[in-house]
Amino acid sequence: MDGIISLLGLVSLCLEGVDPQGVYAPPSVRIVHSGHACNVEEERYSERVYTIREGETLELTCLVTGHPRPQIRWTKTAGSASDRFQDSSVFNETLHIAQIQRHQGGRYYCKAENGLGSPAIKSIRVDVYYLDPPIVTVHQSIGEAKEQFYYERTVFLRCVANSNPPVRYSWHRGREVLSQGSDKGVEIYEPFFTQGETKILKLKNLRPKDYANYSCVASVRNVCGIPDTSVIFTLTNKTASPAIKLLVEDPIVVNPGQTVALVCITTAGEPPPTLTWTSGGGAALPQKSQVKDGTLTLRDISSDEAGLYSCVASNNVGNPAKKSTTIIVRALKKGRFWITPDPYHNDDNIQIGREVKISCQVEATPPEELVFGWLKNGRTLRSSERMVITQTDPDVSPGTTNLDIIDLKFTDFGTYTCVASLKHGGIPEISIDVNISSTTVPPSLAVPRGRSPLVAREGDTVDLECVVTGKPKPILLWTRADREAPMPDGSAQMESYDGVLRVANVSREMSGQYRCQTSQYNGFNVKPREAVVELIVQYPPTVEPTYMEIRQGLGRAVSMSCRVLRAHPSRVLRYEWRLGSKPLQSGHFDTRDETEYSIRALAQENYGEYVCEIVNEAGAGRCVFNVTAKAYAPEFYYDTYSPIWQNRPRVYGFKLQWTQMNPDAVDRIVAYRLGIRQTGQQRWWEQEIPVEAPIRKGELLTYNLTELIRPEAYEVRLTPITHFGEGDSTVRIVTYSAPINPHLREFHCSFEEEPICLFTQDKNDDFDWTRHSAATRDTKYTPNTGPSGDRTGSKQGFYMYIETSRPRKMGDRARLVSPIFNVAPKSPYGLSNPPAYCFSFYYHMYGKHIGTLNAFLKQKGQSASADSPVWTLTGNQGDRWRQAKVSIHPTASFQVAFEGVRGPGIEGDIAIDDVILEEGECPNTPPTPEESKAPASDVHIWLLVITMAMTLLRGQR
Repeated sequence: MDGIISLLGLVSLCLEGVDPQGVYAPPSVRIVHSGHACNVEEERYSERVYTIREGETLELTCLVTGHPRPQIRWTKTAGSASDRFQDSSVFNETLHIAQIQRHQGGRYYCKAENGLGSPAIKSIRVDVYYLDPPIVTVHQSIGEAKEQFYYERTVFLRCVANSNPPVRYSWHRGREVLSQGSDKGVEIYEPFFTQGETKILKLKNLRPKDYANYSCVASVRNVCGIPDTSVIFTLTNKTASPAIKLLVEDPIVVNPGQTVALVCITTAGEPPPTLTWTSGGGAALPQKSQVKDGTLTLRDISSDEAGLYSCVASNNVGNPAKKSTTIIVRALKKGRFWITPDPYHNDDNIQIGREVKISCQVEATPPEELVFGWLKNGRTLRSSERMVITQTDPDVSPGTTNLDIIDLKFTDFGTYTCVASLKHGGIPEISIDVNISSTTVPPSLAVPRGRSPLVAREGDTVDLECVVTGKPKPILLWTRADREAPMPDGSAQMESYDGVLRVANVSREMSGQYRCQTSQYNGFNVKPREAVVELIVQYPPTVEPTYMEIRQGLGRAVSMSCRVLRAHPSRVLRYEWRLGSKPLQSGHFDTRDETEYSIRALAQENYGEYVCEIVNEAGAGRCVFNVTAKAYAPEFYYDTYSPIWQNRPRVYGFKLQWTQMNPDAVDRIVAYRLGIRQTGQQRWWEQEIPVEAPIRKGELLTYNLTELIRPEAYEVRLTPITHFGEGDSTVRIVTYSAPINPHLREFHCSFEEEPICLFTQDKNDDFDWTRHSAATRDTKYTPNTGPSGDRTGSKQGFYMYIETSRPRKMGDRARLVSPIFNVAPKSPYGLSNPPAYCFSFYYHMYGKHIGTLNAFLKQKGQSASADSPVWTLTGNQGDRWRQAKVSIHPTASFQVAFEGVRGPGIEGDIAIDDVILEEGECPNTPPTPEESKAPASDVHIWLLVITMAMTLLRGQR
């Protein structure tokens, strides 16, 4: 953290007044890709297409501009129904899909919005390439020729492989490549209906040589590096389609809990078929099932596992063989009864001398094993003229038996029992008792006094009650009577055996009328009896706003309003305003539906949380207003032009910019508290940044962070401060990225570190510059040339030089090229006038064979030429360091380059040091030296002539 301590002493604050409409801008977006793309078509039919191999990593990044920072959302369409990507959109700049699958191909959209203008949307289509191993299937056709007495035997070999892009096939017989026309007994074609996805090899009238190994090779022509795949099929005179046999009955009827083994064997097929089992319409087998050698074992079987099971045999010859059987699991359930009075009389009561019918119904599996028996008072009852036992047609009412009592007598009163069982046993019987007596009467239904309307409060548990009399008591069915709406449990109707419907946690939507109705089951088969219960749910007032934050400065007016939207009962009793626990005002509503509280001029004691409570019989609704003078959070500006720069190898700088959200909402911001820490660290280092003048809406503020340690990332927190106190904070991450486009507030390179400030050697020159300290070479080999120290005179300091000893020859060139620099605009909206930079450096040109030193400016889209240096000098300049300065005016990203040209001999070492680029014109820029081969003394002569000429001109004036 020492770097951060020094950072806080080296930062500077800059407030840039900017047109608010320029800083606040709607979003723009573009998509860039990384990951493992094998091809990207930048524009195809106005859409970018990204091709990737299945199993690779897809990585798409959405680069956005706009202020405030836009929110980014990735969505996808045109995928399979199982890939509901749009239901789980990704809110992130980067969309990362590891091991992408074919169903994840489709059109991906990046949407950015920040509330200004329309959202920005860009799309890219992702095409996933793949190639599955091919499958060869064989089909045989034997047909009789009409006019000849022999059989023609034809074999079709069909090759299919799933792929994207479309696959190409080739056939081989052994090592022989088969093609159309190469063999009269062979035809190769693509059926029309397959649209080129299938390749058919037709072997006509089989010959002995046709019995061989056939290989089908599938290829997508190595796109995305996908290799060819192949499959081999051996055709013999024994090749045959599969046949199977099931060694089980159909159907198989078992009891619950038994173990069932389904045995499937192959009876024919070459190559040997593969056996598989499926359940139902191809569904997966039960979890506890086991398959071994064609045998399917189901242990402890239950009714849920009953159904159709199929054994399928396949060897890719002909059609698969399939055999099925059905497993039936015995069961008895849902026993119920009903009593039907004499249908020939308009009377629902049971009377002596009339007919009465008792019906009994159960659900049985299998239904054909269902057996009914009747008992009267525990004794077996057989069908007779007066006691007629029948069974209803299964198509009309399955699993139903009837006991008709003709001419009911007093002696017929008693308990009748219906007993249901299955023929082969193993399943418990179901017994249903029905009492026929003088007390057996049809039902009547009523709502108890005081139970309708029923008033409850939201959240209570209530019991809706209908009293049913009669014997036997039937099941009651509850439904909504006033509208088509589901019952509280979501169903259309609910059953009740005791007449009570309990509803927990009632809500206002449950208000209304509920119908209770007798069912024919376990009672009389007569016209249903009905009753209605009304439920009234009371709830506290619903108000708006439930919460509102109000930010205002001292001395300003504030008005707060709380409005009632709905309530039951709608008669609102009273309202009360409080600040914290302090009562402010209260009253009763008359015809209004809202109440208001105002403050003419805010004082310090007026800040806090205001609560307006509106109360009715069911409770209270609350409006909460948080009145504060806290400043809004700053909005970091993410579109800063070239925010990162690097002056020294181990440190970097960052240009932090932001605007202030609604600066006029509260008192003037007098300072910002800056906090910074390395990511992963706990301790914050803080410093206050004073603000001298009021901040305008949209004004861009800048804070230059320096001495950041490379390559660490930092968490930066910014908090506005007013006289009221601290406002809301904003946090962002500052991340280091290699400064291939360094920022040019100031660039200084003294070549003290090995990376030499990201300078690089030109690959198209003749030799390289060398980094060195002290003398360039042992003086006994190269005397009288090169510096004896760096620009400061230090023997330990480093500089760059060209070594002109052998094997160098006259005219050889060495070029040293700077990193790419971005042109820093004066405002965030781009370049209006090309900026000026002062390009300066120290040079040492000592020796009688000194050649030429050139300095070039290379702009983006242009090439540097030896004929157009921005600075050049030739010849011996003496044994000392000199400084050169030149103003440059780049209009685009640029580089500077040094070119050393070897002179006629070995005493021609040229050195450079302390390269500097600064914003602005060079002060007192020396004239650019002209290219000259004259000795140094000639230069002094020319300077003398110029001085004399200037003197004469002044004398004439």
